[in-house]
Amino acid sequence: MSLELVPLCTATIALAKPIVVSPTLTIGELTSVEYEGDRIRASMKGQAAADWIRIGADGVGTLDVKLAVETDDGATIYAEYSGRMHFDTMTIYAAPLFHTGDERYAWLNRVQAVAKGTFPERGKLVYEIYELV
Repeated sequence: MSLELVPLCTATIALAKPIVVSPTLTIGELTSVEYEGDRIRASMKGQAAADWIRIGADGVGTLDVKLAVETDDGATIYAEYSGRMHFDTMTIYAAPLFHTGDERYAWLNRVQAVAKGTFPERGKLVYEIYELV
């Protein structure tokens, strides 16, 4: 059995200053999100978007991210993902899931995505997101 990665989109995320709750929990608020791809173009809807990062003693963070986006043609899509953040390399590996009631994007409800994220500059996170097939 093999897996194929089909490009879904690039996500560009602007981040607020982190909220450090404790040495093992940090909240990373998202201030803007842009999805750019051949099959989906969307931006963050509302302001309720954040990453609750649990930080292990080994220096690896466990992500818990939730947000809503609105497509350029008016559909609302909920996105959530978990994954791992490696603080030594500032690289993130994630597994996004999507949910929408809009029939034009119902195909997203069946997608299991994978993503790799990096920080090209302070306060900015960029993910390359792929559909697994």
